Amino acid sequence: MTISPDQPTPASDSPTATDPVAAAPAGGDETLDAGTYDVVVEPRSENRLPLGDGTWHQISRKYIVVQLISNALFLALVVAAAVVLGLVLNQAWVWIPAAAVVAVTLVTLIVLPRQARSIGYQLRDDDLVFRRGILWQRMVAVPYGRMQLVDITHGPLDRGFGIAQLKLVTAAAATGVTIPGLTQAAAERLRDTLIDVAETRRTGL
Repeated sequence: MTISPDQPTPASDSPTATDPVAAAPAGGDETLDAGTYDVVVEPRSENRLPLGDGTWHQISRKYIVVQLISNALFLALVVAAAVVLGLVLNQAWVWIPAAAVVAVTLVTLIVLPRQARSIGYQLRDDDLVFRRGILWQRMVAVPYGRMQLVDITHGPLDRGFGIAQLKLVTAAAATGVTIPGLTQAAAERLRDTLIDVAETRRTGL
């Protein structure tokens, strides 16, 4: 597969024998890819970390909505606190840190859609590869046999939009991975698949 700079890469190709999800019962891919983005966005630089071949799955489109609401609530709290301290208690110094927090949060919201589309994961024969980031790229491979815990978490806002995050814990903390913004069905499907494959690797079957 040839990938040109800043060219979207299809999130899913035809299933291969090396993809554990492809070997699962029919409907597995539909579960992982339902409601997700269609392409993985890459940085423009020629020195970016290559995606390589294989099937890439992405996160739910609702992830951005949840993040927008969360950050909007955070901004409202910051502004309210600044108003109370600045106008009611006459603490003029509070406007500087408040303005800095608001500016950083707004920049984060501007780049959020592009960042969300850069998040993807790939199930290979022996490991799960997770990648994210545009300016600061991260790509980590987690061997199935090293997984010690697969954890699904979601807050009240996540539950309201039907998404969750899946955390993979290994013996080495640096290789742990948290995949955000999965649909509830995809998170449960991925958890069950990873547990089954991890047990197979550990028992040597």
